[in-house]
Amino acid sequence: MLANSKKTALKLAQILEDKKAIDVLVLDIHSLTVIADYFVIASGSSENQVRALFEEVERKMEEKGFELLHRDGNQGNRWVVLDYGDIIVHIFHKDEREFYGLERLWADGVPLSVDNS
Repeated sequence: MLANSKKTALKLAQILEDKKAIDVLVLDIHSLTVIADYFVIASGSSENQVRALFEEVERKMEEKGFELLHRDGNQGNRWVVLDYGDIIVHIFHKDEREFYGLERLWADGVPLSVDNS
């Protein structure tokens, strides 16, 4: 399942990049936690862009037959979390991403190259 999860995580990164997300990152965290195998992290420069990014991810994943297990986010589209089981997608407003520093909290995760995914 890990190989398929990796491929899906990289595909999610591509969806976000195609929608002009900022600083898209895929972290392999499978050896660090049981909550997921991968985090996909991206930013938007405005609340409207954050909304557009998570709506695009939801639409594309549904088209591919993936079930969204849970969506959570604070009001105002500043940080939205999409749970696809083995993959958790974090879409931040750029200011929230800097403030919360998710990459620093999960610094032991292995970043994957999203180029040519």
